[in-house]
Amino acid sequence: MFRTASWGISLPNKVAWVWMEAPVFFVMAWLWSKSGVGVVWPQFLFLLLFELHYLQRSFIFPLLMKGKSRMPVAIMVMGIVFNVLNGCMQAGGLFWFAPESYAEGLSYLCRPNAWLGLLLFGLGLGINWHSDRVIRHLRKPGDTRHYLPTKGFYRYVTSANYFGELVEWTGFAILTASPAAWVFVWWTAANLIPRAHAIHQHYREEFGEEAVGKRKRIIPYIY
Repeated sequence: MFRTASWGISLPNKVAWVWMEAPVFFVMAWLWSKSGVGVVWPQFLFLLLFELHYLQRSFIFPLLMKGKSRMPVAIMVMGIVFNVLNGCMQAGGLFWFAPESYAEGLSYLCRPNAWLGLLLFGLGLGINWHSDRVIRHLRKPGDTRHYLPTKGFYRYVTSANYFGELVEWTGFAILTASPAAWVFVWWTAANLIPRAHAIHQHYREEFGEEAVGKRKRIIPYIY
């Protein structure tokens, strides 16, 4: 939405998105295989949830993209660096420097934080996927106009997809009780909140104050 020629060389969005997101999927799987943890609960569940998100984000989401948008190579490279570093950090927090409570095995999942975390992770994942679907279906084939999304959580915020992702990773952090996961929540917020603000401002300029109405930027009724 905000790309200009000043960003330099760009690639088709689908291609760049795979290159940007896929590394963390493979890094996490590789580090898990090297950790010796194996199929042990609850860590294996945490791995599956993490990989589920990035399986969809890396390989399914790009295929569903419509249009001919492009991504600056600089953005792609920054995304690759972030995802590799984050994959290393999350793997360290879950497999090498895991909380002692993981020794409880399946019993860990009976903890209140585990139930709450699973609920929030699933809710956030659902909101994120549904919001992406709303965006994809704003235009009919051949249409190049811009539209203000209004379905789902877009009734409450102008960046419902970002809200879903923030809820999702907050749930993951609560579920895992991992300091590394909480750092990821902080990074996610630091990345998405300013972008949500820019999108909110863009919508107000393009569609007008009345059309945007009382929608917040990323957190319903709050911001």
